[in-house]
Amino acid sequence: MLLIVMVLTLTACGGEDETSSSENESNNEGEKTIELMHLWPEGSSKQHNEIVQAIVDEFEENNEGIKVEMEILGNEQYKEKLKVLSASNELPDVGMTWAGGFIEPYVSGDMFASLDDVIDEELSDAFVPGTTEAYAVDGKTYGLPLELNITPVYYNKAIFDQYDLEAPQTWDEMKDVVQTLVDNDVTPITLGNKDAWTGSMWYMYLADRIGGPEVLNNAINRSGSFEDPKLIEAAGEIQELVDMGAFINGYNGLGNDEAKGYFINEQAAMYLMATWDLPEWTTNEDNPQAFKDSVGYFKFPTVEGGEGELNSYVGGPGVGMFVAENSPVKEEAKEFVAFFVEKWGERSVTDAGVIPATKVDTAGIELPEMYIQILDDLNEATNLTLYADVQMSADVANVHLDMIQALFGGEVTPEQFTKEQEEALAAEE
Repeated sequence: MLLIVMVLTLTACGGEDETSSSENESNNEGEKTIELMHLWPEGSSKQHNEIVQAIVDEFEENNEGIKVEMEILGNEQYKEKLKVLSASNELPDVGMTWAGGFIEPYVSGDMFASLDDVIDEELSDAFVPGTTEAYAVDGKTYGLPLELNITPVYYNKAIFDQYDLEAPQTWDEMKDVVQTLVDNDVTPITLGNKDAWTGSMWYMYLADRIGGPEVLNNAINRSGSFEDPKLIEAAGEIQELVDMGAFINGYNGLGNDEAKGYFINEQAAMYLMATWDLPEWTTNEDNPQAFKDSVGYFKFPTVEGGEGELNSYVGGPGVGMFVAENSPVKEEAKEFVAFFVEKWGERSVTDAGVIPATKVDTAGIELPEMYIQILDDLNEATNLTLYADVQMSADVANVHLDMIQALFGGEVTPEQFTKEQEEALAAEE
C-alpha cells in the first residue's frame, strides 16, 4: 500500500513537467544524444512547444545518428531545476538561460561554454546589433538569444489628429506635443512608475539620446561614471517633463498594468512600453477594433546636439540558449543550437507572435502591419541598450529603481540622483 501511495504521489507531482516520449527509449548503438531542457510545456505554451518540437524533428531528420531528448518544465520549475543541476555540475547539454546577471554565476563556475565560434562560423550576421552582447561576460559570449524586445512610444492617432499633432522625431517636437496636450487638458503620457523599471526606460532613452549608447553602459560597467554630465543632463530632462505635467496624475503610485489601462481606455495619448505588448494593439480581441486601429508608434526622439541616433533602442533579449561546458557532445550541441536559432527566427513571429533576436525578412510574411514595421525597424537598428536594472547586481538595481522613483517624484536633484547610483556602483568594485 505504501508503495502504491508513493507511486501515485510521484505521478501527481509531475505538474507541468513534460518529457518527450524519446527520453525513455534506448538509443541505437553508436547514436549520440543531445539532452535539451526547455521551459515551454504544451499546456501553458502550446505555440512555443510546437515550434521547438518541429525544429527538433527537422534537426534529427537532417542529422542521422543524433537524437535530441527533451525535458520540459514550467518557467519557475525550470529555474529551480537549473540551480539544482548546476550544484552538481550536471547541466543538460543544451538549455535556456537569460542575459545580464542571470548568466554570470554559471560562467564564473565554468558551466557554460563560449559560443563565439558558433556566432563567427554560423550566425555572423544573423542577430540584431546589441543582442548577443547582453550574453557576454569578459568579452566572450555564453548564450544565444532567441527573443527580443525593444521599446517604442505607442500613441493614439485619433487624439493626435484631433489636435493636429504629428509623431515627434526630435525632443523639442516631443515637448511641443506634450505642451499642446496639457493646454487642452489631455493627459500626454501614462506611466506606472510604482514599477520603477518603466520610468527607468524613459531615463535610459534620454541618456542614450544625449550621451550616446555607451555613456550609461560605461557607468554601469565601471569604465565610466554615473556622475557623467550627460547622465546628469538626462535626469534634468526627466524633471522638466514632470514639471510640464507630462505624466498621468499619481504615476508614482500606479502599477504598469493600471497605467496601460489608461492608454487602452483612450485617457492618455502616449505610452512607452516594450514590444511584448504588440498583441494588445493588434490581435487582442478584448480591445475594441476602433482603438487598435488608432494605435501607432514612433521611435524615441533624438535630442538636438546629442550623440544618440533614432535607430538606437532601449530593450533587451528574452530567453536564450546555452551549451554546457562539460557536455560529452559539445560540438554536436553547438551545431544544434546554431540550427535552432536560425529556425526559431524563421518561425517564431508567424507561429507565436514572438519578436526574435535574429533579423527577419518580412517579404511575404502575413502579420499585422505593426509587426512588419517593428521587424523592419529592427533590421535597421544600430544599437540595443539592455535594461539598466538587468545589467546591475540586485543591490545596485534596487538603488537605481529607488532613485528613479525619487527623480520622478522630485525628491532628489539630478546631481543627487546620479551621485547615489555612482556610490552604489563604486561600493561593489
